[in-house]
This record gives sequence, structure tokens and C-alpha cells, in this order.
Amino acid sequence: MPALSVSKLSMSFGERTLFEDMSFEVESRDKVGLIGRNGVGKTTLFKLICGELEPSSGVVATERGLNIGYMEQHACSQGDRSIYDELESVFDELKSMEHEIEKLTITIEHSTGDLTALIARQTELIERFERDGGLTYQSRTRSALMGLGFREAEFGMPTAALSGGQRSKLSLLKLLLSKSNLLLLDEPTNHLDIASVAWLEGFLRDFKGAMIIISHDRYFLDAVTNKTVEIEHQKCMTYKGAYSEFIKKKQAYEQALANKYQNDIKEIKRIEGIIEQQRRWNRERNIRMAESKEKEIDRIRAQMVEPDGALEGIRMRFEPRHESGNDVLIAKDLSKAFGDKRLFRNVDMHLTKGERVFILGDNGCGKTTLFRILNGKLRPDTGEYEFGAMVDVGYFDQMQENLNLNNTAIDEIWNAYPRMTETKIRTSLAAFLFKGDEVYKPLSAMSGGERARISLLKLMLGGYNLLLLDEPTNHLDASSREALEDTLKSYDGTLLIISHDRYFINKLSDRVLVMTKDGLSEYLGNYDDYLERVAQQAPPDTAADVPVKKKEKPLNDYQLQKLRQSEERKRKTRLKRTEAQIEALEAAVGELQTELSEEAVQSDYERLLALSAELEEKQKRLEELYDLWTELQEE
Repeated sequence: MPALSVSKLSMSFGERTLFEDMSFEVESRDKVGLIGRNGVGKTTLFKLICGELEPSSGVVATERGLNIGYMEQHACSQGDRSIYDELESVFDELKSMEHEIEKLTITIEHSTGDLTALIARQTELIERFERDGGLTYQSRTRSALMGLGFREAEFGMPTAALSGGQRSKLSLLKLLLSKSNLLLLDEPTNHLDIASVAWLEGFLRDFKGAMIIISHDRYFLDAVTNKTVEIEHQKCMTYKGAYSEFIKKKQAYEQALANKYQNDIKEIKRIEGIIEQQRRWNRERNIRMAESKEKEIDRIRAQMVEPDGALEGIRMRFEPRHESGNDVLIAKDLSKAFGDKRLFRNVDMHLTKGERVFILGDNGCGKTTLFRILNGKLRPDTGEYEFGAMVDVGYFDQMQENLNLNNTAIDEIWNAYPRMTETKIRTSLAAFLFKGDEVYKPLSAMSGGERARISLLKLMLGGYNLLLLDEPTNHLDASSREALEDTLKSYDGTLLIISHDRYFINKLSDRVLVMTKDGLSEYLGNYDDYLERVAQQAPPDTAADVPVKKKEKPLNDYQLQKLRQSEERKRKTRLKRTEAQIEALEAAVGELQTELSEEAVQSDYERLLALSAELEEKQKRLEELYDLWTELQEE
């Protein structure tokens, strides 16, 4: 039995349906990526699995002994307890067992009576303590804290003093170290820098249980998951493989579905032509065939599935008003400290026109502070910087402090660009998925993703030729991230971007700058190139023999001509044989269409794709045989 089985699950709130007839399974070692646009019901699904909500219909079944862990159930307290003690509280049962073992040991040492029962209890506890990880819980607590970026000096800090991001990290660690054997992780890489995400990836790969992960971090999903469940159009589809493999399979599936639908329409029209022809001939044999063809059309129509329309995405294009000079930004010896805490020093940078440069670094190393200096919001302690000729700087603030939350969407854009007409503003907002009355929605009532879209729209309308982007993919779902990637690929200006989104970095980067407190280190290429340099991997062996592709033998025209002549001589015999082949193939097509209409096949991507391809091939062959049959009969 699977660890988790979701069957025909539907969920509605009033007249709004999130999803219906959702079915999928999670095996005991599956690592499932749960993806879909914001608002499709991913977090709601987690609450249904946990039993916090009741579904409108359907069943969530779990195997006996399954312990589901959800981050909200492991919230971090905000009291005087230290960070270390808060995380170690996950092992309270082990600590209690350890304390009892110590007491039993002392009692046994000082007792003079019958020790049989005490020794048996002591042995039982020691075996259970060791089996449940009692010998390593303290080292696991320490390594987990350090893995997610807590310094040892911070272990004694009270949880009440933690920031929201730090509390989220501590709650995540409590979940990871709990006894859960099915983890439900909702955006676990939020608030994590690249080093912490890499630690989390390693932990999850080694995790012995199952997990379902909601995440827009595509690189993370590729590194961890082996199965993908997508919620779209109020239904779900399951794909074997991680995110990148899912994208390829989804495209193939959608193409196969569209091809099948078009082929079905084409097949119906072709059969209708045969029916019309048979009725014109009006012989008994022709009438029987026409009636048979009408039944075949009914079978085809009964199993036809019209493909879902493509979901509307953000339409954006960044176009500079004018071209900058070749030297875009030169910075020398920049440094910044706040009191006794030094963030960075010795920051040197030279950007030239058209470059796409990414800045990486641990949380707290000063990346955002550097951007605030370059944007004129802070002064450096030392050093200087200069923008080149004709450089217009646009800044995307990950904290969204450039937005007035009291404004509506339309007012926010209009205040920034007062010369734009209302029609132009509404058209621009519609391109960023704000339509109708949504343009009057106050920013204070918007999600982080909606505010990010407003910020990107303001940036797009500015016509800047240098973009300073601070975590621009935060809060965006996968489709919006891909839209941003596509538009930045065609951007003619210069990009300087802070990001932890490794998939995003790989798509765009020409150069990576890694920031530490002592300055910037430069690596040419994208994130994977940077990893290779850091790991000092040997270059691939270029001396290996490259296999030579053999030339294919040309077709023999003489043989083809003789084959055609032979077929011509035998056409009368072939007429009867063709009819028999058509009859057998029609039966096979009918069976395939019946199988494709079954509900189990419709929800099984691999099987549906295989059957669709087989049906397409048989229909193509059937069309050829019908054409041949018509030609032979007329002759």
C-alpha cells in the first residue's frame, strides 16, 4: 500500500472550485514536487492531507503508522528558550529516556535487592534509546542549526529575539528532525541563502521517508524530487521525474493531446467523406459500409478530449529608452559597516554594456546594502562609484519599499507615470494579470506575488538601460519566473542581479560575483560553471574518439519503380486484402478509443501518451488503407 493515497479529491469554497477529482499516490520513499500557479490550492491540499480541512468530496488514505509532519505544526516559540534548546525540544522523548536510564543506573549501583526487573527495564530503554538515535541527537541538533546558517555564537540567543525569517528556519529544522515519515514542505527554501539550500538538499536526499514539496525553486526541485504533481485547470496530473523532466513530458503530453484531437477531427471529416461517397454509389454493400462508418464516428466523438486552453501569463518587455555608453558602472574600494559590524570592504566592480552579472553570497553579507549604496539610498564608508554616460538606473527592491500600500494598483502606476492615459495604464496592468475591478485592489490587500508584479510593471515602464534587481523572482510562481527570464534574455540593457534562484542564474548569467566581507570574487559563466570552478573539477577529456556517423545508403529508384509496377499488376488481389486489413485495423482503433476513454488512463500520463501515440499511428495507417481502397475500387 502507498504511504499516501489521494482519490477523487475535490475542494470548493462556496462557488469557487479549487480542484476536483484529484488522484495521486505517494510511495514510502517518494520525493514529490507539488507545483502550480499561486492560488490553485496547493497549501489547501496540505491542510486536507493533515486533516485540518474536510474535502468537498473524495478520500485521503494513509498507511498505518504514517506520521505526517507539516511545518505549521512545528511553530517556533517566542519566549526565553534559546535557539539550541528550542530545536533540541524535538528530542524531548529521547532526553526523558536518557534521564530515566541515568536514574536506573544509579539505583542499580546502590541497590542490594533483586535487580532483575530494574536491569530488564534498563536494557529495554538503552536499546530503544540507541535505535531511535539517542547517541547522536545532540550532534544532529548542532549540525542542523549550522547547516541552515545559524552561527554557534547565536545558539544561546532567545527565540523571542529572532526575526521572522529566522523563526521560519527554526520551525523548518524542528520539522526535519521530528519523527515524521511524510514531510509536507511549503516553500522550504524561503529565507535561505544558497549554502543553506545546498545543505537542505543533501538532508532531504538522505531522508528515509516520503515528502511532498511546494516550491517555486526549480533548481531545488530538480536536485531533490523524483516525481512531480501539477495542479492546473482544477485538476492534477502526475509525472515521473523532477521539474526539468516534467516540463519536457508536459510539453510532449500536451502536443500529443492536441495532435490526437486534431487527428480525431480530421478522421471524422474523412469518414464523413467516405459515407457521402458510399451513399452516392447506393449499392447494398456501400450502404452497409456507410452505416458502419457512422458508428465509427460516434465512437470517435465519444472519446474525444478537447485540450485545455493555455493559461494566460504575464506579458512583459523591458526596452531601454536609449543606449548607454560602453562603461556602465565602475566601483572601487567600497566598504560599509554599521557600528562594530562590518558588512563588506574592498568591493571593486566594472560593468560593461549588455552584461548580465549576478551577485551571490550568504544572507547578511551586505548584498542589498551594496544595492542601496549604488541606488543612492546609503553612503559608503569608503570608496567611490560612478555610472557611465547615458546610464538610466532602475531598481527592483525585494522589500518592496518603493510601493505605497495605501494605493490601489491603478493609482500606484498613475502616480509613478502621471502622463500615461488611463487606457494605457489599464492595458499595462492587464498585461501583468490585473484586469477589471482588480485594478482598484489596494496594495495592502495583495499577496507578495501580486506586489512583485506591480513593482516589475513600474520598472518595465521606466525604460531603464541598467537594472539593479534584488531577488526579483521572490514571490513569483514558476510561470511568472519563466516569463521574466524570457524577457530579460532579450533585454538590450545591462543587468546586475542579486539572486538565490540558481535556475534563474543558469538561464541568464554571463558572470558571477561571490560576495564576502572581504570583497567580490569573479567567476565567468553561470551558476553551474561557478560550482565547477569551486570544486576544481578536471575539464572533460577532449582526446576521446568521436564516433563517425556512417552515411546512409541512398534509396534505389529502380527498386522503387519495380515495386510500384508489381503493386499495379496485383491491384485486384490487393483490393480484397485491403478490405480485410481495414476491418482488422478498425477493430483495433475502436479498442484503443475505448481504453483511452477510461478514467484510469486519463489520469495516467505515461499510459495516455503511449496509447495516444499508438492510436495516432493506427489512424494514419487506416487513412492510407482507405485511400488505397478507394483508388482500387474506382479502378
